[in-house]
Amino acid sequence: MPLIRDSAFGFWSAAQALKDNPREREVMEGFAEEEAAKGLILVDIVRCPPSLLKDRMGPMLGWFYNHLARLIYAKAASWRPVNTKQLQDYLDDSRKAHDLEGYAGEYIVPNWEEYRRESQLYVDIAAFESGDPVWSAPVVHDGLSFGDYTPAALQVVDALHHLGLTTEAGLKVTSEVWGTVTFSENEDFRDVERLIQQLVERAVAEKLPLETAENEHVQTLYRFWQIPMYLLDLRKIDIPLDALRERQEAMLWAEAGY
Repeated sequence: MPLIRDSAFGFWSAAQALKDNPREREVMEGFAEEEAAKGLILVDIVRCPPSLLKDRMGPMLGWFYNHLARLIYAKAASWRPVNTKQLQDYLDDSRKAHDLEGYAGEYIVPNWEEYRRESQLYVDIAAFESGDPVWSAPVVHDGLSFGDYTPAALQVVDALHHLGLTTEAGLKVTSEVWGTVTFSENEDFRDVERLIQQLVERAVAEKLPLETAENEHVQTLYRFWQIPMYLLDLRKIDIPLDALRERQEAMLWAEAGY
């Protein structure tokens, strides 16, 4: 975990030094978020109740190596769902392989998180609905840079570090506290806040926080540490082209007033 934090903030520091190179800065910011997300995935494995761990370890380690899962984890740090069930609804919106965009759904577009990542990195060959291939140059997504604001995923990983919760002893305490509740459907942020309070009290009692720990690190956990996602589905949803075209037609007719 300390290595992941250091790697994430290394990318973040590099991004801050590239203010005159917006595309490269966005790429570094994306790398920083994905590294931080790897830490959040590992911590969710720790938060998983021991009785579920045998079945959930494999899929969650798969998320660790999957770009889309990491991008969704990073994005989810700033969400505020009502409960675990609504969090899955939010995830479903972010894991569609394709969706409709435009005034009346006239455009079929790829998954936004994946498209944003890939379109920043490479010169590529793209194809529109006509099927005609075209060269695609790396894109600068104006207005999507974090600027000087540290992304929520990095803030959580950093807070866990300063509170001593990424050490072996800290991870053990985290498992003991969070493993008492299974987040599957109706559990919400009241449960999250209660467990964070218990965890911080245990950490302080066992003298885990570093000398650099501050109250702001505790508040960061309350603000951004998401409901555990160990039982949720992060697999990409493949949507058949025929289904997208049917939705397109329905949206066009609805827009026309029929």
